[in-house]
Amino acid sequence: MDLPPPLAWLVDEAGASPSPERFLSELGGRLLADGLPLAGAALTLAVPHPIVARRTWLWRAETGVVIEALAFPGAALNQAGRDWLAGLGPVEEHIAGSAPDSPLLGWAGIRPFDQAEAGRLRQASRFAAAPLAALAARAALSALLEAYLGRRSAARVQAGALHRGTGETIRAALLCADLRDFTALSEATEPVVMIAALDAWFDRVAGAVHAFGGEVLKFMGDGVLAIFPAAGAPAEACEAALRAAAAARAGMAHLDAARQAQGLPPLPFGAALHFGEMLWGNIGAADRLDFTAIGPAVNLVSRLEGLCKPLGHSVLISGALARETTAALTPLGEHRLRGIAEPCAVFTLPED
Repeated sequence: MDLPPPLAWLVDEAGASPSPERFLSELGGRLLADGLPLAGAALTLAVPHPIVARRTWLWRAETGVVIEALAFPGAALNQAGRDWLAGLGPVEEHIAGSAPDSPLLGWAGIRPFDQAEAGRLRQASRFAAAPLAALAARAALSALLEAYLGRRSAARVQAGALHRGTGETIRAALLCADLRDFTALSEATEPVVMIAALDAWFDRVAGAVHAFGGEVLKFMGDGVLAIFPAAGAPAEACEAALRAAAAARAGMAHLDAARQAQGLPPLPFGAALHFGEMLWGNIGAADRLDFTAIGPAVNLVSRLEGLCKPLGHSVLISGALARETTAALTPLGEHRLRGIAEPCAVFTLPED
């Protein structure tokens, strides 16, 4: 049978939409061209994510622009979308599917929708259920991969980088950090308290890394390995890594003050920064892979971090990274690193 153009698109093409924002923009534009008096639209998807419960995309008919809003656990269903749509005009909402967490489509009109127009929007939501189910599944997979691998690594895996031994050589600033005396602290601390301390530590260092454009590759016990890829000139990546290290240091100082007020011991840490080349890709067994970074630069930054306690500084910086930045750093001389042939020029942050 002949279907109206928006419904035909939902049946034939919408399932291949590359993203929720593209889906919403395409559907909204087609309904608008089909005569519906739309001012805007909202699409809400539930996502399996540690801190985000739902993602909502908001489309404005006048400009065609799509923006995104996040909802956290405890927030009302589609509150962000409903509030935004209400600012544009009368609202019509429909669930696209029968499951409790099915996608939700909302529409704002430039005037109240009449009965026929509301029926056409309801029908569009019914036809959207199948392509949105596929889109939601892909979005859920992306959210899971990003939570466990990081955004850049997740994108590589989704793009098909799935074979052992495949990868690419990239230049990046690296940050390696861990807690000092963690073994002794864990033996004297209840597991639930220790886990809370680890989470607080990871929040500070990972939060600082993400705030300045880096990506955490690994949590290893009480340690963190993060990268700041250099897309162009190295200076930008190196300065981002330096700012992240300084932010992590400030965050830990604040955390230690809070722990002291609770009668808890501080959490001393060490962090090292280096710049170099590494292989970023898949290693592992035939049926169990790890997407990570390996190479001499990774080895060096790990060995450099081990000097933090002997040298009495929380942040150490290699000469390779120091050469790529104009930031004021304090030189600490050259030092031998275990397993590294050449001595490494070492610097630290001012007042560290």
